[in-house]
Amino acid sequence: MRTPRSEAGVTLIEVIVAVTLLSVLSVAMLFAMRIGLLTFQKANAKLMENRRVAGAQRILEDQIEGLMPVVAPCTGMEGNLGPPFAFFQGDPQNMRLVSTYSLQQGWRGQAQILELTVIPGDKGAGVRLIVNELPYNGPPAAGRLCKGFLPDPNLGTMIPQFASVEASPSSFVLADKLQFCRFSFLTFDPRQPLVPPVWKPSWAMTGWPRGVRVEMAPLQADSSTLQPITVTVPLRLRRSPEIPYVDF
Repeated sequence: MRTPRSEAGVTLIEVIVAVTLLSVLSVAMLFAMRIGLLTFQKANAKLMENRRVAGAQRILEDQIEGLMPVVAPCTGMEGNLGPPFAFFQGDPQNMRLVSTYSLQQGWRGQAQILELTVIPGDKGAGVRLIVNELPYNGPPAAGRLCKGFLPDPNLGTMIPQFASVEASPSSFVLADKLQFCRFSFLTFDPRQPLVPPVWKPSWAMTGWPRGVRVEMAPLQADSSTLQPITVTVPLRLRRSPEIPYVDF
């Protein structure tokens, strides 16, 4: 008499259940990995944005702190050589100066003529602060940006007029997506030593300001990231070639 064999194995239902469970587990793992990667990307993007904002503000401070008191001849006048003047331009949206700090070489590089200006942001959203660097090869290089002089009715002196600052593909963006950005300058009149310095939106005096303030505010506030803030930089140098050094 033949004894029946016992056959070991799994049924089709068991196979389907096992495959289904494995698929669900794989999908769950993929979702978990995707959520983890997205979280990492967001955290990394915020970290890079924080570094960019902090680095740009540090660059801005170094550029202004590196101001060189250059006295340049106004060589941009048509057919005429104008008188020497303290090279500095300052108004609410533009600033020009010679600085010992270079974006590419830091404090070890050649001095540069810096042109800082505020332009409209991408697609007209807010504004951005950019800077142009021009090689400084001596006072005549700075003087070529002077286009002449106009009398200032308040001071009774001649104020240099400059060419407009233009953005170019080589312009470096220091701050972007700003609600506003404006410059102001700490003025000091040596003829009135008892009058305390005040912040003014334009620099219309001989010599150089005692400080520069760059006021900025983000277009959209975000408490989770560093935001552009107002930068105030003191300038400890001579106010003009004839005025003795006065510290803060």
